[in-house]
Amino acid sequence: IDNIPGASFHDGGRIAFGPDRMLYITTGDSGNPALAQDKNSLGGKILRLRDDGSTPQDNPFGNAVYSYGHRNVQGITWDSDGSLWATEHGRSGITSGLDELNLIVKGANYGWPDIQGDTKKQDMITPVINSGPDITWAPSGALYFKGSIFFAGLRGEALYEAKISGDSVISLKEHFKGEFGRLRTVVAGPDGYLYILTNNRDG
Repeated sequence: IDNIPGASFHDGGRIAFGPDRMLYITTGDSGNPALAQDKNSLGGKILRLRDDGSTPQDNPFGNAVYSYGHRNVQGITWDSDGSLWATEHGRSGITSGLDELNLIVKGANYGWPDIQGDTKKQDMITPVINSGPDITWAPSGALYFKGSIFFAGLRGEALYEAKISGDSVISLKEHFKGEFGRLRTVVAGPDGYLYILTNNRDG
């Protein structure tokens, strides 16, 4: 697959096989928000492919696009029911905030740049939770583990734990806040421990 827009920022980049044995790829809007709403563009999307690079026949739009309206998805994971969750960066700069945790539905529109935070609009999906306008998680890699979605925070400098029940988040905790700097991703090892990748420790 090619023709995925790229830039210095907003490039997504998470790649993982789902429980359906399909390959999921996250992309950012590459600094061009309009691409997120264009179903013919591969920017600002979650993509779904077979392992040979071909497009599954049951994809919603006849191309690699699985969901759209994303700004910059950095983490994906599947819960015990096989549902796909994704972390996403909200707005940047002086007004940074409104980072998201989304429950991903095939063919759904997640609203960027038309809605943010708790805003609602017809045919667009509002995040399950968001960081609010004054807090920045800058969420990155995500992991489902023992009933919670764990996700690493870059600017938030924490490991976040969103305890889920069905399609809802019932609590959000911070672990290791400020102890290790920017955190990039989290995975579970075969020993039952979590392993966390730190990022930009040189200051």
